[in-house]
Amino acid sequence: MDSISLKVPVTIKAKLTEKLKNKILTDLTEGINRAELEVQQLNIQEKRVMQENQPANAEAPTAEEIQRLQAIQAHFGEERNKRLQFREESLARKEEMEKMVLGAEIVQGTLEHQVEVHVGDDMREIMNVEVLVEDDKVIAIRS
Repeated sequence: MDSISLKVPVTIKAKLTEKLKNKILTDLTEGINRAELEVQQLNIQEKRVMQENQPANAEAPTAEEIQRLQAIQAHFGEERNKRLQFREESLARKEEMEKMVLGAEIVQGTLEHQVEVHVGDDMREIMNVEVLVEDDKVIAIRS
């Protein structure tokens, strides 16, 4: 056997243009706003659910009622923390993006492609392939 067909990763990079930078910043801003809105909605839902599950006797709640209220608070707290963490990560990415200079290359993801490998081929060349895109057009294929 002198050759074999392999799937190898291909890094997709984008050259940062004004158009791409604005799109990324817009997407990040929308995500931040959506997360903030979801946190507000979760707070409202939590208040409503807590009111609906108030113990029959507020002076002496049963262990089961206390446990149910704690579970409700834990659930909403967990959901709220997910949104707040997403918001913080998005704010950091937005700040980083605002500082990036036009023309910089940013990694957008990884795809796979099929390649025929022969005895004697340089694996480093085969494995280190990247495609550079500018405004949705391929401008370079590097290995």
